[in-house]
Amino acid sequence: MKRLSRGIIIRLLLVLLVVALIFTGAGLYFFRLAVIPGKKSFLGSHTPLKRTSMVYRNRQWYRQAPKQHWLMQSASGHYRLDANYLPKAGSHKTAIILHGYMGNKNTMGEYAAMFHQLGYNTLLPDARAQGQSQGHYIGYGWPERYDVRRWVNRVIAHNGKKSQVVIFGVSMGGATTMMTSGLKLPQQVKAFVEDCGYTSVKDEIEHEAKQLYHLPAFPRFPLVEILSGINRIKVGYFMGDGSARQSLTHNRRPMLFIHGNRDTFVPTAMVYQNYRASKGPKALWVTKGVTHAKSFETYPREYRWHVEKFLAKYVH
Repeated sequence: MKRLSRGIIIRLLLVLLVVALIFTGAGLYFFRLAVIPGKKSFLGSHTPLKRTSMVYRNRQWYRQAPKQHWLMQSASGHYRLDANYLPKAGSHKTAIILHGYMGNKNTMGEYAAMFHQLGYNTLLPDARAQGQSQGHYIGYGWPERYDVRRWVNRVIAHNGKKSQVVIFGVSMGGATTMMTSGLKLPQQVKAFVEDCGYTSVKDEIEHEAKQLYHLPAFPRFPLVEILSGINRIKVGYFMGDGSARQSLTHNRRPMLFIHGNRDTFVPTAMVYQNYRASKGPKALWVTKGVTHAKSFETYPREYRWHVEKFLAKYVH
């Protein structure tokens, strides 16, 4: 009987070991898929723009506009970060524009043109490990928030203490904007605009595991926890700690929230949680019939109107 019991225990331990190895292997696979830069098939392709559209014209303007090339060390000191700066003659207002997941500064040209038309200098950084910036891992905004604060200080050093800074971002850039809002920032930061950012890194990863791979609650929960642990070892934080929603509870500055009501990549429900969490003056615009990160493309004039109207109260 004792031998039988010992044999059963050994078999159970072997089964548990095999299961642990399988989950660890799956966690490493999804870590490479989600966090290491590279071509991501799940992002899909972009629809060609009509030459008559405002977005197309804005992108053309950005391509041709004179740019200054800025370099800076990351907050950790490990990476060289890259950015384009587009000055607006005589302006002390600057918009720092943050791109989305696997994007880069040049994918944000339409927003740079919009802010330039509104009288802003614009700074477009490449986030760590994306575009021309150095790095090994995509941080989903959590480590990048400290880099954004360094860019703020760079803008102030360049334009003087009378600078007024707005931080703007879309998708991962929107989440980074919200995460940055929870930091202690220079008084020159006057407002934020976020477009379709997620509540937390973990929330978004769990959503995508369900949405893209149709994983049920088990094995989804242990898999995400393992992925989060790997992320802690490699990137330096548990994914649950990378929370835009929690960061917003420390924000007292104005913020405009924008989100499409048909967003399934970052669920529209997330914007309501983020909006409620923010403690400063705020406004919410949920665009009708719009999928992920398509609000400006769908309603370019209305988008500019909402941004201009909101910022006019706080940036002069």
